[in-house]
Amino acid sequence: MDRQTIIDHLDDAERRVLEDMFKVNGLRRRITDLICDGQPTHKSESLLSEFEKLLAIHIADRDRLLKELDESI
Repeated sequence: MDRQTIIDHLDDAERRVLEDMFKVNGLRRRITDLICDGQPTHKSESLLSEFEKLLAIHIADRDRLLKELDESI
């Protein structure tokens, strides 16, 4: 990939990481609220687990692109 293409992909990857972090943090707050209200949390915790897996994938993709960008210099 040429340098500009890597930068474009990196921009997308950063956006996905930030969006995923926002979702994960929101779900964590939601779970805390559910616990405080004495409500069940298993569905929210399951969803949180899936979002955390997706976040890890997107972080790995971003880090790969950063490394590729560094190597293209």
